[in-house]
Amino acid sequence: MRSPTLIKAKSEVLADKRRNSRPRRSAKSNGRIPLRERRERILAMASEFFAEYGLTAQTRALADACGISQRLLYRCFPSKGALIHEVYRRDIAGPFQATWLARLEDRSRPVAERLNEFYRDYYEAVLTRRWLRLFLYASLAEIDMAPSYIAEVITRMLEIIVEEACAERGVRPPAQRALKHELGWLLHGAVSHLAIRRHIYANSNPTPVEDVIAMHVRLFLAGLAAALPARSASRAQVVD
Repeated sequence: MRSPTLIKAKSEVLADKRRNSRPRRSAKSNGRIPLRERRERILAMASEFFAEYGLTAQTRALADACGISQRLLYRCFPSKGALIHEVYRRDIAGPFQATWLARLEDRSRPVAERLNEFYRDYYEAVLTRRWLRLFLYASLAEIDMAPSYIAEVITRMLEIIVEEACAERGVRPPAQRALKHELGWLLHGAVSHLAIRRHIYANSNPTPVEDVIAMHVRLFLAGLAAALPARSASRAQVVD
């Protein structure tokens, strides 16, 4: 990852280039766009801008990328922190669909089918290049996007995945929530790292994403009993 100094320098270069290349805009023309629409435009650009240059990039450069003054940007968002919070709400937490959790709990279908469907959708809708870069940059800048997302979205999802897998495999799920979460991360972390390899590391492996996801799901389910403490796994031995 780039250092904060390099990010700042790049954002300043970007600002200079845009100032020199774009036509002058009057304050009057800037004021013709309704505030709500202006905010949405800024948010869309901020998401792309922060994904490329990091969350430590200057708002002056962001304003220039938007074709507006920094003063107008702060009329729409009172602080950089408020802007970043809206980027999180819209572009980090926003893509996750609550209906995915309901489908994960639908025991009329095999758990492998549910997990494969969920992670294909999650990979396509959430684990994009932009989302991953925003998430990683926020973590490096020690902005609380990652802790918030894990607490608000991932924690419950991990619990459902483990509970549903254990129910079908005849395994008693861990009583400790922390252990249950770690077990869920075995699968979720594997799929997340697949996205990082493809989108961030630019790995050119031609294996289709859905095939790799299916591989991770099979490994997770097959190794579930072995990954648990002996007491939890003993129930599976009785069922088998």
